[in-house]
Formats: sequence, structure tokens, C-alpha cells
Amino acid sequence: MSEPKALPESSASQPTSTRTGPGRLLVAIYGLFALAASSRAAVQIATKFHHAPVAYVLSAFAGVVYIIATVTLTAGSPTARRIAVVSCSVELVGVLAVGTWSVLDRASFPDATVWSDYGIGYGFVPLVLPVFGLLWLRYWVRRDRSQRTIAPPAGDAADSALPPSEIDR
Repeated sequence: MSEPKALPESSASQPTSTRTGPGRLLVAIYGLFALAASSRAAVQIATKFHHAPVAYVLSAFAGVVYIIATVTLTAGSPTARRIAVVSCSVELVGVLAVGTWSVLDRASFPDATVWSDYGIGYGFVPLVLPVFGLLWLRYWVRRDRSQRTIAPPAGDAADSALPPSEIDR
């Protein structure tokens, strides 16, 4: 009987999902923000919507963005990662747009949102979180590309991303 072959050291030690390593921290922070932003918005909309409707609707939108980011970062599949890139990008644009709007037009924001003043009420975490999220997702895109060119898929050489002359070597 033949002994099972061990995986090469490099592939065995690499994470296989966006929710491993630093991704765990990202998922935890996104989950916390999803809960905080959506809960806060739900209470504000239910109890005092007339006071600051723009701020409360924007907080609810931020909560939805955080929920989508949490779910897609947790799933970690290639499709989920694409959705997470869109979610983190929308979040970054939202923080910058709402942050600028809240600084220039204070009257529209009698109450703060998660993204107002660039997330100052949350220690600027809403400003830096999408940047870290996008960097983490970029790592996965590069990792996937490098693995496709290094290790041909199981099967014949016709299925490989490498030219046949490189496979025979």
C-alpha cells in the first residue's frame, strides 16, 4: 500500500478562506458594526424619525452595507468576495460622501450617523475599515491568481492555465 502524499508546506500553511487570519478580525468588526448600525437605526427610525430623517435613513443604509460585508466576507467564495469588494467600495464612498456632507451641511445632520464626520463617533473606524477590507480582498485576488499560474488544476494539460511547454518541465 502506498502512503498518502503530504501537501506541500506552502499550500498547507496558507489560509483557505477570507475568514481566516486577519479576516477573522475583519469579520468580527464588520459584524459588530452591522449589529450596532442597524440596531441604532431601527430604534431611531421607530422612535424619532421626524427629528433627523436623513441621518437615520443613512444609518440604516450603513447597517445594510455592514451586514452584506459581514456575510460575504464570512462566505469567502470567489463570488462572495466580488460582492464584498462592491460592499466595501460602497462603504468607503459612503463614509467619504456622508462625512463631507455632514461637515458642510450640519443642518441636515442634527443627529450623527455612523458615517457622519467620517465616523468620528466610532473612532474613525468606519473610515479605515473599508480600506482594510479592500486590502484583504486584494490579497485574495492576487493569491488566487498566483495559485492558478503555479499549480495546474487536476486533469489533463488542456485544462491548465500554463502553456503545455511549461507543464512538461
